[in-house]
Amino acid sequence: MKRRTLLASAGAAVMAAPAVRAQAWPNKPITLYVPFAAGGPADMFGRILARGLSVQLGQQVVVENKTGLGGVTGVDAIAKAAPDGYAIGMNSAGPSSIAPFILPKMPFEDKDLFLLTPIVLVQEIIAASSRLPVKTIQDLIAHAKANPGKVNYGSSGTGSITHLAGELFKTAAGIDIVHVPYRGAAPAIQDLLAGQVQMTVLDVSPLLPHIRAGNLRALAVTSKTRSALLPDVPTTTEVGLPTVQSDNWYGLAAPAGVPRDILTRIHAAAVAVLKTKEAADPILEQGGVIRPMTPAEYADFVRLEREKWAPVVKASGAKMD
Repeated sequence: MKRRTLLASAGAAVMAAPAVRAQAWPNKPITLYVPFAAGGPADMFGRILARGLSVQLGQQVVVENKTGLGGVTGVDAIAKAAPDGYAIGMNSAGPSSIAPFILPKMPFEDKDLFLLTPIVLVQEIIAASSRLPVKTIQDLIAHAKANPGKVNYGSSGTGSITHLAGELFKTAAGIDIVHVPYRGAAPAIQDLLAGQVQMTVLDVSPLLPHIRAGNLRALAVTSKTRSALLPDVPTTTEVGLPTVQSDNWYGLAAPAGVPRDILTRIHAAAVAVLKTKEAADPILEQGGVIRPMTPAEYADFVRLEREKWAPVVKASGAKMD
Protein backbone atom coordinates (compact mmCIF):
# COMPACT_ATOMS: atom_id res chain seq x y z
CA MET A 1 0.00 0.00 0.00
CA LYS A 2 1.32 3.43 -0.90
CA ARG A 3 0.84 4.83 2.59
CA ARG A 4 2.84 2.00 4.12
CA THR A 5 5.92 2.31 1.98
CA LEU A 6 8.61 4.87 2.60
CA LEU A 7 10.45 6.39 -0.30
CA ALA A 8 13.10 3.80 -1.07
CA SER A 9 15.77 6.41 -1.65
CA ALA A 10 15.13 8.24 1.64
CA GLY A 11 18.76 8.60 2.43
CA ALA A 12 20.61 6.06 0.34
CA ALA A 13 22.69 8.66 -1.46
CA VAL A 14 22.52 11.74 0.77
CA MET A 15 25.59 11.17 2.85
CA ALA A 16 27.97 11.01 -0.12
CA ALA A 17 26.91 14.28 -1.79
CA PRO A 18 29.55 16.97 -2.44
CA ALA A 19 29.54 19.96 -0.10
CA VAL A 20 29.27 22.83 -2.56
CA ARG A 21 25.95 24.58 -1.92
CA ALA A 22 26.20 24.01 1.82
CA GLN A 23 29.19 26.34 2.08
CA ALA A 24 26.90 29.38 2.01
CA TRP A 25 24.34 27.78 4.30
CA PRO A 26 23.10 28.77 6.83
CA ASN A 27 23.20 32.55 6.65
CA LYS A 28 19.96 33.26 8.50
CA PRO A 29 17.89 31.69 11.35
CA ILE A 30 16.40 28.22 10.88
CA THR A 31 12.88 27.24 11.96
CA LEU A 32 12.35 23.92 13.75
CA TYR A 33 8.68 22.92 13.65
CA VAL A 34 7.42 20.97 16.66
CA PRO A 35 4.05 19.33 15.90
CA PHE A 36 2.75 19.41 19.47
CA ALA A 37 1.96 22.05 22.08
CA ALA A 38 4.53 24.02 24.05
CA GLY A 39 5.40 22.42 27.37
CA GLY A 40 4.92 18.83 26.22
CA PRO A 41 7.61 16.20 25.65
CA ALA A 42 8.01 16.89 21.92
CA ASP A 43 8.48 20.58 22.70
CA MET A 44 10.96 19.79 25.46
CA PHE A 45 13.12 17.57 23.26
CA GLY A 46 12.73 19.96 20.33
CA ARG A 47 14.10 22.87 22.35
CA ILE A 48 17.06 20.80 23.55
CA LEU A 49 17.80 19.93 19.93
CA ALA A 50 17.30 23.52 18.74
CA ARG A 51 19.80 24.88 21.28
CA GLY A 52 22.39 22.35 20.22
CA LEU A 53 21.82 22.89 16.50
CA SER A 54 22.21 26.64 17.01
CA VAL A 55 25.71 25.99 18.34
CA GLN A 56 26.62 23.37 15.74
CA LEU A 57 25.37 25.35 12.73
CA GLY A 58 26.31 28.85 13.86
CA GLN A 59 22.80 30.24 13.33
CA GLN A 60 19.84 30.50 15.67
CA VAL A 61 17.38 27.62 15.39
CA VAL A 62 13.92 28.84 16.45
CA VAL A 63 11.19 26.46 17.65
CA GLU A 64 7.72 27.00 16.22
CA ASN A 65 4.87 24.87 17.61
CA LYS A 66 2.32 23.80 15.00
CA THR A 67 -0.38 21.64 16.55
CA GLY A 68 -3.35 19.71 15.22
CA LEU A 69 -4.46 16.32 13.87
CA GLY A 70 -2.33 14.40 16.35
CA GLY A 71 0.86 15.99 15.08
CA VAL A 72 0.03 15.67 11.37
CA THR A 73 -0.43 19.45 10.94
CA GLY A 74 3.10 20.15 12.14
CA VAL A 75 4.69 17.44 10.01
CA ASP A 76 2.68 18.73 7.03
CA ALA A 77 4.27 22.13 7.65
CA ILE A 78 7.69 20.52 7.29
CA ALA A 79 6.66 18.73 4.10
CA LYS A 80 5.32 21.93 2.53
CA ALA A 81 8.16 24.23 3.62
CA ALA A 82 10.60 25.66 1.10
CA PRO A 83 13.31 23.05 0.40
CA ASP A 84 16.19 25.37 1.27
CA GLY A 85 17.24 23.99 4.66
CA TYR A 86 15.77 26.88 6.64
CA ALA A 87 12.73 24.89 7.78
CA ILE A 88 13.12 21.49 9.42
CA GLY A 89 11.07 19.80 12.10
CA MET A 90 10.27 16.91 14.35
CA ASN A 91 8.18 13.93 13.36
CA SER A 92 7.00 11.24 15.74
CA ALA A 93 5.17 7.95 16.05
CA GLY A 94 1.67 9.42 15.82
CA PRO A 95 1.86 11.40 12.57
CA SER A 96 4.45 9.15 10.95
CA SER A 97 3.42 5.58 11.75
CA ILE A 98 -0.20 5.76 12.98
CA ALA A 99 -1.98 8.60 11.17
CA PRO A 100 -1.55 7.02 7.69
CA PHE A 101 -3.95 4.28 8.82
CA ILE A 102 -6.43 6.57 10.59
CA LEU A 103 -6.82 9.57 8.31
CA PRO A 104 -8.93 9.06 5.19
CA LYS A 105 -6.29 11.05 3.30
CA MET A 106 -2.91 12.28 4.45
CA PRO A 107 -2.19 15.94 3.55
CA PHE A 108 1.30 14.96 2.40
CA GLU A 109 3.01 11.89 0.96
CA ASP A 110 6.11 10.02 2.03
CA LYS A 111 8.01 11.47 -0.91
CA ASP A 112 7.41 15.00 0.48
CA LEU A 113 9.65 14.36 3.50
CA PHE A 114 13.26 13.41 4.02
CA LEU A 115 13.80 11.46 7.24
CA LEU A 116 17.10 12.44 8.89
CA THR A 117 17.44 10.61 12.22
CA PRO A 118 15.53 9.64 15.35
CA ILE A 119 16.27 11.94 18.25
CA VAL A 120 14.91 10.06 21.25
CA LEU A 121 12.82 7.04 22.22
CA VAL A 122 10.60 7.48 25.29
CA GLN A 123 8.69 5.06 27.50
CA GLU A 124 5.06 5.77 28.34
CA ILE A 125 3.13 5.48 31.58
CA ILE A 126 -0.49 4.61 32.36
CA ALA A 127 -1.28 7.21 35.02
CA ALA A 128 -4.43 8.05 36.96
CA SER A 129 -5.58 11.13 38.82
CA SER A 130 -4.98 10.94 42.56
CA ARG A 131 -8.67 11.84 42.89
CA LEU A 132 -9.59 8.47 41.41
CA PRO A 133 -9.97 5.73 44.07
CA VAL A 134 -7.31 3.44 42.55
CA LYS A 135 -3.77 2.53 43.51
CA THR A 136 -2.95 -0.25 41.04
CA ILE A 137 -3.73 -1.05 37.42
CA GLN A 138 -6.03 -3.82 38.67
CA ASP A 139 -7.90 -1.21 40.74
CA LEU A 140 -8.29 0.99 37.67
CA ILE A 141 -9.64 -1.86 35.56
CA ALA A 142 -12.10 -2.84 38.29
CA HIS A 143 -13.23 0.78 38.69
CA ALA A 144 -13.72 1.19 34.93
CA LYS A 145 -15.72 -2.04 34.73
CA ALA A 146 -17.93 -0.88 37.57
CA ASN A 147 -18.43 2.50 35.86
CA PRO A 148 -18.62 1.80 32.11
CA GLY A 149 -18.29 4.92 29.96
CA LYS A 150 -17.61 7.16 32.95
CA VAL A 151 -13.80 7.05 32.96
CA ASN A 152 -12.18 9.41 30.44
CA TYR A 153 -8.60 9.26 29.26
CA GLY A 154 -6.73 12.21 27.81
CA SER A 155 -4.27 11.93 24.94
CA SER A 156 -1.96 14.31 23.08
CA GLY A 157 -4.32 14.21 20.10
CA THR A 158 -6.48 12.00 17.93
CA GLY A 159 -4.25 9.61 16.04
CA SER A 160 -1.29 10.13 18.35
CA ILE A 161 0.53 7.18 19.86
CA THR A 162 -0.95 8.15 23.24
CA HIS A 163 -4.43 7.80 21.74
CA LEU A 164 -3.68 4.35 20.32
CA ALA A 165 -1.96 3.28 23.52
CA GLY A 166 -5.19 4.12 25.36
CA GLU A 167 -7.15 2.05 22.84
CA LEU A 168 -4.70 -0.82 23.28
CA PHE A 169 -5.24 -0.69 27.03
CA LYS A 170 -9.00 -0.43 26.63
CA THR A 171 -9.14 -3.53 24.41
CA ALA A 172 -6.68 -5.61 26.43
CA ALA A 173 -8.41 -4.83 29.73
CA GLY A 174 -11.93 -5.24 28.34
CA ILE A 175 -13.12 -1.89 29.66
CA ASP A 176 -15.26 0.98 28.34
CA ILE A 177 -13.27 4.21 28.69
CA VAL A 178 -13.79 7.40 26.67
CA HIS A 179 -11.06 9.12 24.66
CA VAL A 180 -10.62 12.90 25.08
CA PRO A 181 -8.05 14.33 22.62
CA TYR A 182 -5.95 17.41 23.36
CA ARG A 183 -3.50 19.49 21.34
CA GLY A 184 -0.46 18.02 23.02
CA ALA A 185 0.52 16.41 26.32
CA ALA A 186 0.66 19.61 28.38
CA PRO A 187 -3.07 20.52 28.14
CA ALA A 188 -4.01 16.86 28.66
CA ILE A 189 -2.04 16.81 31.90
CA GLN A 190 -3.57 20.12 33.01
CA ASP A 191 -7.06 18.65 32.72
CA LEU A 192 -5.93 15.41 34.36
CA LEU A 193 -4.67 17.38 37.36
CA ALA A 194 -7.91 19.39 37.40
CA GLY A 195 -10.03 16.24 37.37
CA GLN A 196 -11.58 16.84 33.95
CA VAL A 197 -10.21 13.46 32.81
CA GLN A 198 -9.37 10.56 35.07
CA MET A 199 -6.41 8.84 33.41
CA THR A 200 -3.93 9.00 30.55
CA VAL A 201 -1.17 7.14 28.73
CA LEU A 202 1.64 9.61 28.09
CA ASP A 203 5.41 9.88 27.92
CA VAL A 204 7.10 9.50 31.28
CA SER A 205 8.86 12.89 31.07
CA PRO A 206 5.91 15.32 31.43
CA LEU A 207 4.18 13.06 33.96
CA LEU A 208 7.20 12.56 36.22
CA PRO A 209 7.07 15.75 38.35
CA HIS A 210 3.37 15.27 39.01
CA ILE A 211 3.86 11.61 39.93
CA ARG A 212 6.68 12.53 42.30
CA ALA A 213 4.52 15.28 43.83
CA GLY A 214 1.76 12.75 44.49
CA ASN A 215 -0.80 14.43 42.23
CA LEU A 216 -0.83 11.52 39.78
CA ARG A 217 -0.41 7.78 40.28
CA ALA A 218 1.81 5.79 37.92
CA LEU A 219 0.16 2.41 37.44
CA ALA A 220 2.14 0.70 34.67
CA VAL A 221 4.90 1.25 32.11
CA THR A 222 3.77 0.38 28.57
CA SER A 223 7.13 -1.11 27.66
CA LYS A 224 9.12 -4.33 27.91
CA THR A 225 11.29 -2.96 30.69
CA ARG A 226 10.68 -0.81 33.74
CA SER A 227 11.55 2.87 33.65
CA ALA A 228 14.83 3.82 35.30
CA LEU A 229 13.05 6.96 36.54
CA LEU A 230 10.20 4.96 38.14
CA PRO A 231 11.78 1.61 39.01
CA ASP A 232 8.94 0.58 41.35
CA VAL A 233 6.27 0.86 38.64
CA PRO A 234 5.56 -2.51 36.96
CA THR A 235 5.44 -3.02 33.21
CA THR A 236 2.21 -3.89 31.44
CA THR A 237 3.59 -7.39 30.88
CA GLU A 238 4.11 -7.81 34.62
CA VAL A 239 0.48 -6.84 35.34
CA GLY A 240 -0.94 -9.24 32.75
CA LEU A 241 -1.29 -6.87 29.77
CA PRO A 242 1.61 -7.97 27.50
CA THR A 243 0.02 -6.60 24.31
CA VAL A 244 -0.03 -3.04 25.66
CA GLN A 245 3.34 -1.84 24.32
CA SER A 246 3.70 1.77 23.15
CA ASP A 247 7.21 3.17 23.30
CA ASN A 248 7.08 6.65 21.76
CA TRP A 249 9.74 8.29 19.62
CA TYR A 250 10.65 11.66 18.15
CA GLY A 251 12.84 12.28 15.12
CA LEU A 252 14.09 14.94 12.75
CA ALA A 253 12.86 15.47 9.18
CA ALA A 254 13.27 18.00 6.39
CA PRO A 255 11.30 18.84 3.26
CA ALA A 256 12.15 16.64 0.30
CA GLY A 257 14.22 18.53 -2.22
CA VAL A 258 16.60 20.17 0.22
CA PRO A 259 20.06 20.00 -1.41
CA ARG A 260 21.84 16.84 -0.34
CA ASP A 261 24.90 18.66 0.96
CA ILE A 262 22.70 20.68 3.32
CA LEU A 263 20.90 17.51 4.49
CA THR A 264 24.30 16.01 5.21
CA ARG A 265 25.22 19.01 7.37
CA ILE A 266 21.92 18.92 9.28
CA HIS A 267 22.24 15.20 9.93
CA ALA A 268 25.84 15.54 11.11
CA ALA A 269 24.94 18.49 13.33
CA ALA A 270 22.00 16.63 14.93
CA VAL A 271 24.12 13.56 15.66
CA ALA A 272 26.84 15.80 17.12
CA VAL A 273 24.27 17.52 19.36
CA LEU A 274 23.08 14.18 20.74
CA LYS A 275 26.66 13.33 21.75
CA THR A 276 27.05 16.47 23.85
CA LYS A 277 26.56 16.45 27.60
CA GLU A 278 24.37 19.56 27.30
CA ALA A 279 21.81 17.60 25.26
CA ALA A 280 22.29 14.05 26.53
CA ASP A 281 21.94 14.80 30.24
CA PRO A 282 18.51 16.51 30.12
CA ILE A 283 17.23 13.92 27.63
CA LEU A 284 18.27 11.06 29.90
CA GLU A 285 16.83 12.86 32.92
CA GLN A 286 13.47 12.93 31.14
CA GLY A 287 13.51 9.19 30.50
CA GLY A 288 14.69 9.41 26.91
CA VAL A 289 16.88 6.91 25.09
CA ILE A 290 19.17 8.55 22.52
CA ARG A 291 19.32 6.57 19.29
CA PRO A 292 20.66 8.39 16.21
CA MET A 293 20.54 6.59 12.84
CA THR A 294 21.46 7.15 9.23
CA PRO A 295 18.60 8.35 7.00
CA ALA A 296 18.31 4.87 5.46
CA GLU A 297 18.16 3.22 8.89
CA TYR A 298 15.54 5.73 9.98
CA ALA A 299 13.38 4.96 6.94
CA ASP A 300 13.53 1.24 7.81
CA PHE A 301 12.67 2.02 11.44
CA VAL A 302 9.54 3.96 10.45
CA ARG A 303 8.50 1.19 8.06
CA LEU A 304 8.67 -1.37 10.89
CA GLU A 305 6.73 0.97 13.18
CA ARG A 306 3.96 1.18 10.58
CA GLU A 307 3.82 -2.58 10.30
CA LYS A 308 3.39 -2.76 14.09
CA TRP A 309 0.67 -0.12 14.41
CA ALA A 310 -1.44 -0.91 11.31
CA PRO A 311 -3.20 -3.95 12.86
CA VAL A 312 -3.65 -2.07 16.14
CA VAL A 313 -5.45 0.76 14.36
CA LYS A 314 -7.65 -1.70 12.48
CA ALA A 315 -8.56 -3.63 15.62
CA SER A 316 -9.35 -0.44 17.54
CA GLY A 317 -11.52 1.07 14.82
CA ALA A 318 -9.90 4.44 15.54
CA LYS A 319 -10.59 7.12 12.95
CA MET A 320 -9.55 10.73 12.50
CA ASP A 321 -11.44 13.20 10.30
